[in-house]
Parts: sequence; structure tokens; C-alpha cells
Amino acid sequence: MKEWFKEIKVAITVIDKDGKILEMNDKSQEVFQKYGGGQLIGHSVYDCHSPDSRQKLGGLITNRETNSYTIEKNGVKKLIYQTPWYRDGELGGLVELSMEIPSEMPHFIRK
Repeated sequence: MKEWFKEIKVAITVIDKDGKILEMNDKSQEVFQKYGGGQLIGHSVYDCHSPDSRQKLGGLITNRETNSYTIEKNGVKKLIYQTPWYRDGELGGLVELSMEIPSEMPHFIRK
């Protein structure tokens, strides 16, 4: 993983097109500590998800789609952004960015 990703305050998790976890930065390992943290690298992301989530992730990979949404857990609101990544034009898998956001955010419309 590029060094600047390591300590950024955004959880970055990278999986291959078969769902194997390739990389997790420090924040991702912290977020998923109760599931094994960095020990998850090399294992299937599907093992950590419900059947509905596994189907959604598989569809994102198959259809090369992006998925974004917000969640709130224990009073912390997050933006989740899942998108395909490519190497030399070939699908590599998915990357997920998970970042804490304020409960109320300014929204600007620019011209």
C-alpha cells in the first residue's frame, strides 16, 4: 500500500475480484479489529458479510458498479463508498472507503 494511505483517517479496504482482502490501511484494521483487523488480509471479505451483503458486493464486481451510502452506528455517521479498481484497464476488484462525517454537513451547489 502506498505510504500516504497507511495513516489517513479514512478506512481503506481493497479486495480482489474474487473477494480476497488484499490491503487494509491502519484505520480499516482498527474499524474491523473485532473481526481480526489486519489478520483479515488474505481472507475472503464474503466470510464477514451477510448473504444480502455478499450478493451486493458480488454484483458490484460483476457489473463494475459503484455503491455509496451513509450509515450511523453508536452515534457515529459514516459515508461508505465502494468502487471498482483497475490495473492496466483490467478489473482488479473493489476498494471501499469509509469515513466519519458530521451528522449535519454543509451542501454546496456550484456553477
